[in-house]
Amino acid sequence: MQTEVMFTASGGTTLPGVLTVPDGAAGPGPALVMIYELFGMTDEMRRVARDLAADGYTVLIPDLFARGPAKPICVARALRTTLRGEGRELDDLEAARRWLADRPEVDGDRIGTIGFCLGGSFALLLARTGRYKVSAPFYSGRIDLPRSCPVVASFGGKDLSTRGYPERLDARLQAMDVPHDVVTYPDAGHSFFTRTPGVMGTVAARLPIHAEYHAPSAEDAHRRIVAFFREHLG
Repeated sequence: MQTEVMFTASGGTTLPGVLTVPDGAAGPGPALVMIYELFGMTDEMRRVARDLAADGYTVLIPDLFARGPAKPICVARALRTTLRGEGRELDDLEAARRWLADRPEVDGDRIGTIGFCLGGSFALLLARTGRYKVSAPFYSGRIDLPRSCPVVASFGGKDLSTRGYPERLDARLQAMDVPHDVVTYPDAGHSFFTRTPGVMGTVAARLPIHAEYHAPSAEDAHRRIVAFFREHLG
């Protein structure tokens, strides 16, 4: 079941989000805070949430771009937050996590995070907080990790924007003795897990990041993250 919800974010502002609950959920279970791509709250993000709910996870997508006054400004602010490692979006995500933890369908001690592109960077920033059991970043930016929860990360080998970072991330997690699974799919580019429709999708596929859906990589990544979630969230 997928519904529109509202939650109280930082500063007392009310923000919208999309909540997806597994069919037949009978009691407190594992959950995910999901952070979307630069495109925001798209049908593809909703589809990913439904797929994860089908695997047994309640998923909340907080709409971080709903503050206004214009989406490009919200995107720029969010990017700045990922670079600085601090900012209002992280406060909003913490408010979203607390709201989700209070839901009757959710076990507040079994919450993970998953994110894509911009959201992948946020997923790694959240991995540092000690408040999440697992983090699943997809083609994230270059985030430093002084500490981390278990991480299952996915990158595309054709994505020039992340070149070299998967190896660095893997080495850092290995050095910290943190459970992890970092995979680079050689035939995939940026945004390989989701479909970008229309002209934007055509243009993105021709950029140096080669941003387009790649079914074999997406299917394997889904299998990996669900296996990792089951191990660390149940």
